[in-house]
Amino acid sequence: MNDKEKLVLQLVQENPYLSQQEMAEVLNMSRPALANIISGLIKKGEIIGRAYVLPVKQSIVAIGGANVDRKLHITNKVQLETSNPVTANESVGGVARNIAENLGRLGNQVKLLTTLGHDADAQMIEQASRAFIELDIIEKLEKEQTGSYTAVLDKDGDLVIALANMAIYEALTPSLLDKHMATLINASAIIIDLNCPKETVMYVQQLAKERNIPLAIVPVSSPKMNRMPDDLQGVTYFICNRDEAETYLHMTLKDEASYEEAVRALLEKGAEHVVLTLGGKGVLVGEGDKLQHYSAYKINDIKDVTGAGDAFVSACLHGVMQGDTLHEAAQFALYHAAKTLQANTTVRLVKQNEYKNWRNLK
Repeated sequence: MNDKEKLVLQLVQENPYLSQQEMAEVLNMSRPALANIISGLIKKGEIIGRAYVLPVKQSIVAIGGANVDRKLHITNKVQLETSNPVTANESVGGVARNIAENLGRLGNQVKLLTTLGHDADAQMIEQASRAFIELDIIEKLEKEQTGSYTAVLDKDGDLVIALANMAIYEALTPSLLDKHMATLINASAIIIDLNCPKETVMYVQQLAKERNIPLAIVPVSSPKMNRMPDDLQGVTYFICNRDEAETYLHMTLKDEASYEEAVRALLEKGAEHVVLTLGGKGVLVGEGDKLQHYSAYKINDIKDVTGAGDAFVSACLHGVMQGDTLHEAAQFALYHAAKTLQANTTVRLVKQNEYKNWRNLK
């Protein structure tokens, strides 16, 4: 904002009920000049509506995938190039949507910005999500098919192959995000997954940097790491797994020394906080010069691995939004992910005050 805009905004903050003429007299300018400044502030999202009500920065905005997950569980040993008996179920999914629901269940106010078609899958997503996520900025596209993800799992719950129909997310362009600028610039935090085009990820990165908005970039898979920005300036939290880090950094991660080297490299790229997830080996957390490893919970009865990564990310972000350090939040995230691995659903049911109770036990 320029100096005149800052003066007008300060005056509105002090007394939002002044008329334009009264404000113009206080600021010693003409009413038409003041009207132009106010119009500019409304377009920028600094002022909402004709009553000059200032926006409240309270919602987390999650940008990216929201699709229908179909899971096929092979009942016997996997046999390639032939028919395998399976049991099947379907539920709503998508990285951004899963994280948003997890955050909503943990008690956060969350908005989802995604693209859906006009079909039964879109209705299913909205029906399952609206109890925990605000859906007012979702974009419905004509003649487009809602995204879907089909996972084939072996009898132990491990992924055999996944099929993703995600073309609709190419419509998540910077120009589409511009329609929701007032919401974005007043977000308490922004989360974006790599279902979005690279130009959109970089656009949000720049917006977060300019507006000092906490930003988390969440990879979806190793093949989509080509959508990552070239540097991580303005990225508050970067959470990725070993395969994704290897692809982004063009290095092999095979032992503790290489894990630490990767986290330091990600910090050097500009990320303020980095979490490298290592599956059963736990996580490595880095911020500044401090690196710390935390062990994973031992689980004997894994029901389904799908959704555990999204559960970890959401719990980690929930913790820091509550004022914890990333190191404290990462430990709760390991707990939340472990509970998700033992659940039959992609997003598990969260007990009331679960985070508070976990903290008290710690």
